[in-house]
Amino acid sequence: MTANASPLIELAGVHKSYNLGMPNEAEVLHGVSFAIGRGEFVALIGPSGSGKSTLLNVVGLLERLTAGSYRIQGEETSGLDDAGLTLRRRAVLGFVFQFHHLLPAFSALENVTLPALMREGRVTSAQHERARAMLAAVGLENDMNKRPGELSGGMQQRVAIARALVLEPPLVLADEPTGNLDRASSDEVFVLMRRMHAELHTSFLVVTHDPRLAARCDRVIELVDGSIESDRSASAARA
Repeated sequence: MTANASPLIELAGVHKSYNLGMPNEAEVLHGVSFAIGRGEFVALIGPSGSGKSTLLNVVGLLERLTAGSYRIQGEETSGLDDAGLTLRRRAVLGFVFQFHHLLPAFSALENVTLPALMREGRVTSAQHERARAMLAAVGLENDMNKRPGELSGGMQQRVAIARALVLEPPLVLADEPTGNLDRASSDEVFVLMRRMHAELHTSFLVVTHDPRLAARCDRVIELVDGSIESDRSASAARA
């Protein structure tokens, strides 16, 4: 992010603790601070148990932070009620998960129209056409009416990417989006995400254990034991 850019999201001193019924709470995030600008493609890496999934849940407004500040497009989120968090999540964020989370009884097209249905309670003809266009953009123009069980793992993840991007959110959060795929499919899905990022100027925050994929992002944030160990350009990470 350039010095003059207004951050899309900004975390400052974020702590996250869980009450496990013990005298002391278990703190998972310890004062995490970083910002992501518009159009950035950022990898979040770190060993298992470092707090990556918790951090992604906080950024995704799926869990509340315990202390600190989290702003989206300049708006502080920590004081929002559940309805306010849901509205911000639907307006700003798209999600891609490792295990697709497609509805098995729905076609690929119907799965991609779900964000519009959830946000507005209906799917307009324009949104229906947008969903068709997104599936065509990810190479599934001939598979729109197939159900997830009729698609390969890589194709299912393409549907999930189309679903995440169909409402053109400013930020997509991807949690191990290639973790359940073979190497060839992983590369195809990653290339697709980079292409959609370039075409739509959407920001991405991608959690990955794959150093090959992290090195192909623009920036790498490394989380260790709930704290940021480093935040550097991918080119610096390769050096």
